[in-house]
Amino acid sequence: MIDPIERFLYYLTVEKGLSLNTLEAYKRDIRKFNAYLEETGKSITNFRRSDLVSFINNLRDSGNQSATLARNIAALRGLCKFMLMEGIIKEDPVENLTTPKGWKRVPKILGIADVSSLLKKPHGEKLSLRDQALLEIIYSSGLRASEVVNMKVGDINFEAGFITIQGKGSKERVIPVNETALKTLKRYIEELRPVLLNKKTSHYLFLRKGGKPMTRQRLWQLIKIYSKELSIKISPHTLRHCFASHLLDGGADLRALQKMLGHTDISTTQIYTKVTPERLKKIHKEYHPRG
Repeated sequence: MIDPIERFLYYLTVEKGLSLNTLEAYKRDIRKFNAYLEETGKSITNFRRSDLVSFINNLRDSGNQSATLARNIAALRGLCKFMLMEGIIKEDPVENLTTPKGWKRVPKILGIADVSSLLKKPHGEKLSLRDQALLEIIYSSGLRASEVVNMKVGDINFEAGFITIQGKGSKERVIPVNETALKTLKRYIEELRPVLLNKKTSHYLFLRKGGKPMTRQRLWQLIKIYSKELSIKISPHTLRHCFASHLLDGGADLRALQKMLGHTDISTTQIYTKVTPERLKKIHKEYHPRG
């Protein structure tokens, strides 16, 4: 059976006569969404509106502007209409979906106790030290999934206590790392990573068996495994949200947080000021005359 995405792109070329640039943009956006679905165990022919909304919100959290989000929705709306017309799907999950202009979504956040519990989960398994280091570094530094799997050993400065990350658009940023995460990373590098390499060489920090780099799909799977007892479903991005929210709750400066998260627009960072009742209580107590 021909891939429905390829069928759709062929349809756009032959029937609609779209330009090459537009076709490339559609292909890129649809493939990105398809990869996102695969990470969550779904497919392009079997997803719900909530999956698309979650995907778009992840794009927004990563610093994409409204025009980019709208373009992604347009591409996926066209694909779904085509699949419905061709009988590939029976219902259109994108029907009547509004554009992302003005969307205000408060991300899901775990409490500090839940995060502490999650970070203690990896134990008694051969790869637990690696997984512990993965979870620690995401929560400690607020990394995106793509950033953590692409980390190199040389990105860590143990003496100064920070990491250097190549983020979106190849923009470099420096992020502090707490002592607990650094200790776990050092143990993983010294004790388990050489075993995973098995006399091979690799610049990548986090490895799978055989010395191959960790993938985003595997990272999602690990998060799912270790968080199955939590009250909400989480992803690597949830730990990034927790990093941001917990820093603000502790009194962190919004501009400093923007730099650590790698947000181009501070309005993306400001969503975290609305996240938790604890933050509102703290602000009220600190600034209200009768707080």
